Amino acid sequence: MFPYSSGKYQIPNPNYRFIPQGQYYNPYSEPSWAWWHYPQDFGGSYRLPAPQRLTFVLVHGAWADSHFWDDVAEVLRSHGNTVHAPEYAGHGSDPNKNVTHAMISKSVVDYIKHLNLHDFILVGHSFGGTVIQKVAEQVPDRIKRLVFWDAFVLKDGESLVDQLPPPTRQGFEALRKMSNDDTIMLPFETFRAMFVNTASTEDAKHFYTSVAPEPAKPLFEKLDLKAFYALPTPKSYVYFYQDNVLPQGEGYGWHPHMSTRLGLFRLIVGDGDHFTDTRTRPAYLAQKIYDASRD
Repeated sequence: MFPYSSGKYQIPNPNYRFIPQGQYYNPYSEPSWAWWHYPQDFGGSYRLPAPQRLTFVLVHGAWADSHFWDDVAEVLRSHGNTVHAPEYAGHGSDPNKNVTHAMISKSVVDYIKHLNLHDFILVGHSFGGTVIQKVAEQVPDRIKRLVFWDAFVLKDGESLVDQLPPPTRQGFEALRKMSNDDTIMLPFETFRAMFVNTASTEDAKHFYTSVAPEPAKPLFEKLDLKAFYALPTPKSYVYFYQDNVLPQGEGYGWHPHMSTRLGLFRLIVGDGDHFTDTRTRPAYLAQKIYDASRD
């Protein structure tokens, strides 16, 4: 909608108040709101607080691997933050596609324990939202905040496919049946229309080269999430309103349908789609994730 630069953003960005914000007002992610309330020095200038340094654990979604976060992680690190992007079972270089949701979440938990991480921001994108729900149950005392970026927030006893419109679910079921290793491979036309709808055709074709078949079983498993909904961990939701993976309204969509399941949460909004901004505007996405994560 607006011609944002893909260049480096300061985090927090002192000029961010001059960037058009679209149709959604969000006091949490607009430094312009906070700017008016910052104390002045003796010269009448506004004093911005020192940037908070954070530790992030970034969890990717389906049809992706940990390299999904490479550019965003680079931006966050360039501003003094510590960033980890674990790979999980059935993805990346793992040839075994016969994995369960429990195996996937255990991969992330093992990574966190191996590095002895504490006081970190756990970020989940898309299917990764269901992963961080289960990870949070297992290491709640290590997590500073949970951040969901256009991510599934399942209710107790639900599966991811339970949250898909019937035509999408039926399409996934058909693709699963066509597979000889119980995976689902997105056709380019589906990826183009749903995941990278704001990208140019050239960029969409380039992005598609990184898409790999997704293990189907974890998408259909119903999860016990009673422990998740008892956690007091602070939560945030980052919503990009051009994301076309889920239709808005009629009982579907990222926000408010998914986001409000978190109870009390911080909302940050942006104007991107489901995938494109990780490659074309990583500094913009990094700013949104940072806004969702800071105290």
